[in-house]
Amino acid sequence: MQFRSKAYVACMLLVLNHAVGAQQGGQQNLQPSAQQSVKRDQFYWLGEINKASLVINVDEGLLDPAKAGKIAAGLVKVLEDGSKPGAARPFRVIEFEPLLIRASDYDASLLHAGRSSQDMFATYRAAIMRDNLLELAEHLAMMSETLVAMSEKHMQTIVPNYTNGVPAQPNSLGHVWLGHAAGFSRDAQRIRQTYVRVDRSPMGTNVLNGTSWPLNRNRMAKYLGFEAIVDNAYDASQISASEYPVEVAGIVTSLGLHAGHFIQDIMSQYGQIRPWIYLASLKEINTRSSSAMPQKQNPVLLTETRREISSSLALAMGPMIRAHNITPGMQDPKEERSNTEMVKAAVDFIKRMDRILKALVIDPDRALEELHGDWTASQELADVLMRKYQIPFRVGHSFSGSLVRYAKQRGLGPQAVSFDDAKRIFAESIKTHGMDLTFPLSENEFRDTLNPVNIVNGRVTHGGPQQSEMTRMIALAKEDIQEQKRWVSARRGAIDHALRSLDSDFKRYVK
Repeated sequence: MQFRSKAYVACMLLVLNHAVGAQQGGQQNLQPSAQQSVKRDQFYWLGEINKASLVINVDEGLLDPAKAGKIAAGLVKVLEDGSKPGAARPFRVIEFEPLLIRASDYDASLLHAGRSSQDMFATYRAAIMRDNLLELAEHLAMMSETLVAMSEKHMQTIVPNYTNGVPAQPNSLGHVWLGHAAGFSRDAQRIRQTYVRVDRSPMGTNVLNGTSWPLNRNRMAKYLGFEAIVDNAYDASQISASEYPVEVAGIVTSLGLHAGHFIQDIMSQYGQIRPWIYLASLKEINTRSSSAMPQKQNPVLLTETRREISSSLALAMGPMIRAHNITPGMQDPKEERSNTEMVKAAVDFIKRMDRILKALVIDPDRALEELHGDWTASQELADVLMRKYQIPFRVGHSFSGSLVRYAKQRGLGPQAVSFDDAKRIFAESIKTHGMDLTFPLSENEFRDTLNPVNIVNGRVTHGGPQQSEMTRMIALAKEDIQEQKRWVSARRGAIDHALRSLDSDFKRYVK
């Protein structure tokens, strides 16, 4: 479908401004804090764990300082070799440690005092998931900021809302989108709450019940940027390490459902010959011409994003299924690669959501035309009759229903039905309820009651679409998003500060 309107032309400059970014998947929106200069993968974290073990164990008297320099130099070589283009970056302890021994000597294995692959793997998995959650939170805040800005722009854009796929009532488009933003805000809360449970260090718990070595677990946690330790040594790698991937999967699922609802609401408009909301067509980026039917512009940005959401939901089922019916501590749900893939898939569709928002064209005149062509204001008649004239709601509802049936049988919209017919139908309807009243509304009042703009502006409900409430809610939504951004920045800053402190202390031993 190809559409042109004043709304289309008005949005094209905005779309052009985002065209390059759309082709790049929204990468241009990333804040510098998100661009890590060092790849924080399993290999990286094994390096940091070994650095911290060396520094702490020397200070705690568990490692001879005379041996620390050679071990430190060997560790530096292993990390530098792993950072070369195309170099292997082993993520298993039994593959990493031989490289360290080869780069120094067997004294390097002294770092393994009181440690196990179990607590080391659990630690780097938590650290990587922590970074993944921050990336997801960052992009969610960016997309939510776009959504709230568009909600503010369309505070007074009146559109039809649908229930059960059927036109139901008029509403402010800004109010609708602010409702979607509220759902995404709860997803952001879930990320922050889950992050607290992920941001705990398992290091120093060994396999199941700790070690005879008096390891300083709290100092290790601090060096690795963790807020706290997993308190119970059995819980550290046997229970919580299998639990939080399932919790993160719930966040991905919720995000996917919220994004899918938004997309489907827009997709439903593509069944109309003249939709009031659609994607701007721009060099096959957002829509794509049909290979057979020249009139068609397929909304590929919508359909492909919906597909990616579905793929993300499929990935989110994985942790729960892998964690089901296993004994404690098994590796099945813990595997870093698939759990990271799940979160990265959510990051990708959130970026696509931001592209969708920036590519949308809204035609307010066409939306009002649809409202005036249907009877989405009919409930208001019953409400006004009850609120102003004490006519029981069910009696007024019966009259409104009779009026709608009469009008639809004759192809009449709210603006076309005559006032005389409305009075006659009211008199006939009210008699069936044992009442004898004349129609209490004047013609002007009757027309005003059926005006969708008046309905929206006349709402007084806390949280409704009236301008005063929209202004209040938008201000709160903006502050919420800024708080999300501050939280991401603070958490990243805390991790970076901890790692810089570790590097500074470790360099004292590098000869």
